[in-house]
Amino acid sequence: MADKDHTPISVEEMAHAFEEETGPVDLSPYSVEDWITLAVFWGMALCVFLQFFTRYALNNSLTWTEEVAMNCLVVVVFLGSVMCVRMTRHIVVDILYNFLSRKAGRVLECIVDVITVGFFVYMTWLMWRYVGVVGSERMVTIDLPRGIIYYTVLVSFALMGLRALQNLVSDMRSTKTVREKAAESGVSGV
Repeated sequence: MADKDHTPISVEEMAHAFEEETGPVDLSPYSVEDWITLAVFWGMALCVFLQFFTRYALNNSLTWTEEVAMNCLVVVVFLGSVMCVRMTRHIVVDILYNFLSRKAGRVLECIVDVITVGFFVYMTWLMWRYVGVVGSERMVTIDLPRGIIYYTVLVSFALMGLRALQNLVSDMRSTKTVREKAAESGVSGV
């Protein structure tokens, strides 16, 4: 049974859909940390491919690929979180906002922004202390300090704090909050 929003189309109509003009690509929503995250992601993909190929095709696995891929995943997760903070794509429970007046909702959003900034500042401080304790430890398969990864997480928390502070300042200056703008444009996880 076909849904009214998903009417069936012919194979010819599907084939002609690839001929439509899409217009110029807009890369403006992306920031420096997004491009670094993308580069690390592709490095991780290369390591996983090397591990798969050497293990199953050559039957002689490169031991360092697993550790490098795992560390790349850590970097991708934390640097990717910076983008999520900037674009307000983290999961939120927003049902309370539906029952509040617009003014009360804005006040609550600013309070949440302040708590978020505080959380990221605290996590940055904790990570700084953690790096001081274990940052000089060596990786298992390659002779590099683990601090490389820990400092990346530290910088990521600091950047998340700065991006959250940007959101707070924007919420206080603008007539619409960052979350309202993102929800209207359809790019938010809200």
